[in-house]
Amino acid sequence: MPRVNEPVVEEVVERDDTYRRARTVHIICAVIDVVCWAFAIVLFVHIFLVVADANAANGFFQFVAGWASGITLGLDGLFTPDSPKVAVLFNEGLAAVLWLAIGALLTNLIARLALPVEHRRAWYRRTVRP
Repeated sequence: MPRVNEPVVEEVVERDDTYRRARTVHIICAVIDVVCWAFAIVLFVHIFLVVADANAANGFFQFVAGWASGITLGLDGLFTPDSPKVAVLFNEGLAAVLWLAIGALLTNLIARLALPVEHRRAWYRRTVRP
C-alpha cells in the first residue's frame, strides 16, 4: 500500500494490433485443430466398435455411426474388400488420417499467411551472426 505522501505511479500497457492479430489467428487455428481431431476420434471410435463386434442396436453405437457416416469425406465405398470390418477400417481410417492432415495443413497455411514471422511456430530458424 502506498503511503499518504508517496505518489501513485500507474503503468498502462497497450497491446498492439500485431498481438491482437496473433491471438485471433491462434484461436482460429486451435478451433480448427479441435474440430479436425474430434472428427478423427469419432471415426477411430467407430472403427473400434465395428472391428470389436459391438452391438449395432445399441444407442451409443448408433450415435457414433451416425456421426461417422457424415464425416467420412465421401470415402465410404473407396475400398471394397470382402470383409465389412476391413472395409470400415480402410475407408474410415483413411478419412480420419485425412481429417488430421487437413487440420495440420489448414493451420499451417493460416499461420504462414496471417502471422508475422516472430509469432509463427519455428521448427528451424537459422541465425547468421557477423
